[in-house]
Amino acid sequence: MSTNANENKDQFRPEDHDNDHFLLTTVVGSYPKPKWLNRAKELYQDEDHEFDEDDWQEAKDDAARLITDEHERAGLDVVVDGEMRRTEMVEFFAHRIEGYEFNGPVKVWGHNYFDKPSVVSEVEYEDSWLVDEYEFTAAASDRPVKVPITGPYTLANWSFNEAYDDDEELAYDLADLVNEEIEKLVDAGARYIQIDEPALATTPDDHAIVGECLERIVADIPEEVRIGLHVCYGDYSRIYPEILEFPVDEFDLELANGDYEQLDVFKDPEFSKDLALGVCDAHVAEVESVEQIEANIKKGLEVVPPEQLVVSPDCGVKLLPRDVAYGKMENLVQAARNVEADLDAGNVDIERGAPTPADD
Repeated sequence: MSTNANENKDQFRPEDHDNDHFLLTTVVGSYPKPKWLNRAKELYQDEDHEFDEDDWQEAKDDAARLITDEHERAGLDVVVDGEMRRTEMVEFFAHRIEGYEFNGPVKVWGHNYFDKPSVVSEVEYEDSWLVDEYEFTAAASDRPVKVPITGPYTLANWSFNEAYDDDEELAYDLADLVNEEIEKLVDAGARYIQIDEPALATTPDDHAIVGECLERIVADIPEEVRIGLHVCYGDYSRIYPEILEFPVDEFDLELANGDYEQLDVFKDPEFSKDLALGVCDAHVAEVESVEQIEANIKKGLEVVPPEQLVVSPDCGVKLLPRDVAYGKMENLVQAARNVEADLDAGNVDIERGAPTPADD
């Protein structure tokens, strides 16, 4: 792994980029599925309908092309297919890992159910999980493609463990499998991998376990491959600064949703990695103005210099109306380009450093 994240970020800068400064723009992963894709899934699952496996595959391919193009039209520097082929973030991978099985949905809150899997035997790697998805998206786009992967800690923590002595042992075995998958993705050409660990925000005392998982994940991965870690909203003070020891290039953090009230957490000690700052709230079905997003981006500059800042939404936007999701992406890109131009012109004067003491 590279000790300097900037060394592997420049590869994603467009050759014809207008500004001297460069704020990489991307998405976290999930995006609203077209309504017709959900209808196609219903037809595929209906045994009385002649919508077969080939039809279902074609529908997913079409959706992946459509959303990849939507990301391009919004102007994003690095695109994702919106996870059009995926269901829930644990379920998708559990179906592809030997040792998991499903016994029906589990009620999680209100009237919501989650198809929570069980680990019933030692987990094993069989066929690739994401290489076909990556290769399809890369062929459909002229822009770099990021590959989000649910991390081993979340895959362990959000499953019933019926085979291992504890979740820590299970997480380490899963980390070895994730490493194997990333090696195959790298061989296929992938250069930007994002590990999603939402469970870390809900059980932050286990950050040492996540750190060991990441060490296993990045073992023998080339330095030019950019590794990010996405952590959903939580009490970040319980995992900072310990997470700076993680072997990743960037941290993707959900801060817009909390109106940046936790921003000072990352000012002392100095944030030494790249910060992928959430500048759009994925939980609000309203498109932030370009001016508001510019102000949010500048909050990130209170923590890191421009060369360490990446711009993205807070989290996956799959629950938003599709036009709202697109509007957020489009305004995010425009805001980033505006801030770059202001930086070039010397019009951004932001002081970084330790937070102001509460009694001042």
